[in-house]
Amino acid sequence: MSDHTTHSPAACRASRHTRVQHLITADEHSLAELEVLLATLPICSTGRVFIEVPGADWIAPVTAPSRMVVTWLDRSRRSGEPGSGRGCVSGSALTRAVTAWADEMLCEDEDHTRIHLLGGYLGTADIVDHLTERRAVARDAIHTPARFGLLTAR
Repeated sequence: MSDHTTHSPAACRASRHTRVQHLITADEHSLAELEVLLATLPICSTGRVFIEVPGADWIAPVTAPSRMVVTWLDRSRRSGEPGSGRGCVSGSALTRAVTAWADEMLCEDEDHTRIHLLGGYLGTADIVDHLTERRAVARDAIHTPARFGLLTAR
């Protein structure tokens, strides 16, 4: 007999099985980390994966659980800050996409979304600020590369 959180193919097909939503980000420098993370997720995982890359030639198949949506963000096809006439800088497309998604999808006070931010420092820092300051996500609910030092006590 399994409980509602056990992860096996049979348990994941059960209608009463608890599915945890994931929010995962990456960029062209963290694709290997992304692959490792996605390989560790249960097959019944749901959520979004946002991957920012410099151009379409970086877009390649990614193996993710079937209930996860993978969105590629091609900087070469996006603009920078509105009215600036500039191109999209690293981290900008990721920040815009993730903050918009979070504003729509992180609605409940008891939300238990698992958040893994693997993108570059600038975009990740902006996303952490948005999630903690505007969406009231607890800092300990967000996982970022330790080398960034973003989630230390303030």
